[in-house]
Amino acid sequence: MGEKHGERTRRRLSTEERREELLAVGARLFAASPHEDVSIDRVAEIAGVSRGLLYHYFPTKNEFFAAVVERESRRMLQLTAAVPGVPVREQLTTGLESFLEYVESHAQGFRAFHRAEAAGDPVVRRVYREGLAAQERQILDALAADPEAASMAADLPTLRIAVRGWLSFMVTVCLEWLEEEPRMPRDQVRDLCARALLGAITPP
Repeated sequence: MGEKHGERTRRRLSTEERREELLAVGARLFAASPHEDVSIDRVAEIAGVSRGLLYHYFPTKNEFFAAVVERESRRMLQLTAAVPGVPVREQLTTGLESFLEYVESHAQGFRAFHRAEAAGDPVVRRVYREGLAAQERQILDALAADPEAASMAADLPTLRIAVRGWLSFMVTVCLEWLEEEPRMPRDQVRDLCARALLGAITPP
């Protein structure tokens, strides 16, 4: 027993836990620096694993970055999923509140996700654009399922452009908000984004 006194034991992580740990480290680093400035050696060092183990999970740095982007995309979609049977206007405030809470508490992942568009790798950009397209579809599907929004959903091409423009607006607002000191209260950002969406999709 004396030989083990003071020893620190580390629980062996499952494959999924280790992968999640690596992606969390990646989100931190890609949020702070451009894709080309992030070193795989640095990721491995922070995660406490060998370079070889990191490459076992992600064969290239671009695949690693793409996985970070995909992870953040899934998390954002889950947070903003529509509730069937509830009018969009009623869900908007709650959905934005959850989304902004995520942005504030996972700022590194959010920044990393939106750095992907500037990445030179086409696979990374494709994953990023697929994530944005999924967010767009989620909003359009919620509007189409809401009887109160039937008149809005009737003109799908116009509505799609409005939603796409609003998503770009919201991303810009959130990125600026994260940089503010002191930071604007979250409810003000929420109300700003809600008014912008309703204004964009409501027919004149």
